[in-house]
Amino acid sequence: MPEPLKNLYSPALIEKMGNHLKRVSPGFDKAMFVDKASTGLDVLELKERAAQIRIALDACLPSDLERAIEIMLASLHPEDNVELSDVGMDDKGIRGWAVMPMSDLVGLRCNEAFDAALNAQKEMTKRFSSEFGIRHLILADQDRAMAAITKWADDDNYHVRRLASEGTRPRLPWAMKLPAFIADPSPSLPILEKLKNDPTEYVRRSVANHLNDIAKDNADTTAGICAQWMENATPHRKKLIRHALRTLIKQGHPVALETLGFGEAEIELSSLNIRTPVVQFGEALEFEGVIRSTADRKQQLAIDFIVHWRKANGDTAPKVFKLKTLTLGPGEHVSIQKRHPIRPITTRKYYPGPQAVELQVNGKPCGRHDFELVMEN
Repeated sequence: MPEPLKNLYSPALIEKMGNHLKRVSPGFDKAMFVDKASTGLDVLELKERAAQIRIALDACLPSDLERAIEIMLASLHPEDNVELSDVGMDDKGIRGWAVMPMSDLVGLRCNEAFDAALNAQKEMTKRFSSEFGIRHLILADQDRAMAAITKWADDDNYHVRRLASEGTRPRLPWAMKLPAFIADPSPSLPILEKLKNDPTEYVRRSVANHLNDIAKDNADTTAGICAQWMENATPHRKKLIRHALRTLIKQGHPVALETLGFGEAEIELSSLNIRTPVVQFGEALEFEGVIRSTADRKQQLAIDFIVHWRKANGDTAPKVFKLKTLTLGPGEHVSIQKRHPIRPITTRKYYPGPQAVELQVNGKPCGRHDFELVMEN
């Protein structure tokens, strides 16, 4: 069984952080830092552990933010342009998950030394990611922060370029939302334009996720940008666009569908059979069907399925799941078979009773059938 993510913030990590901070600032009270950061750590979750380490840093570093930043930057690992996914700390300096509490501390106190805080986020992101910490600066002074962040999209370091996109995402998971960008994403669009052909997949993936964020509140903006970008698009950019449009494709947005070559489907659903009309919670919904093309030409089809989950008030709410994408010639057919487990997940509460499933082809639902979900043995 994999190690819980929260254990990334361990007593060993705190000890190493303390060693590096003491190394660059002999007056740093390492014993006090380790005690404050480690006390009760085992009962805390990931973000709570990061917050406790941040509070300990704040208590043990100089009260002057610029001096505190100098110490933290001096403690960082000298290598600043390497793949960081599996890189931990070593005897050269701090990097990896230990950077996040430092970035948050700088972000929370950014108004005390805004320019120094901006520079700190730029340097820290090279050793982990400042995508959470930078958001404090955007919320504190959007114009000033974005003037710098937009320039970062041209930086030689790909971690900094990624931060320009990732840190300005309107709905970044685990992070504070950016309400102004949810209402109007235009401040970040020049950044995405600069990065659409970035040579690094890590950066392009962030751009795609950023556009997908925008699509949740400003669907036409994302669809329009992707339609423009598809012209003379390289294979890398086409991949970016497909990922960016994933939510809109599920929603059947017409411009998104057209951009990816999915026209109005000319199909016939000859059968949709629910193999499990009664599903015991913890088991699986199973269904099958046959889709036949009625077009006189080849057509691309994006086939999804929708489960209409029962809510507490008895109404249902749809959830779209990807099934397959394919090309059918005239008169050709494809058999659909799916087994969809229904088991406990943290993002959904299930309610017993009638539910429904239907297919969706190029954004158009077809063939809805009911099934019963039983919660008790």
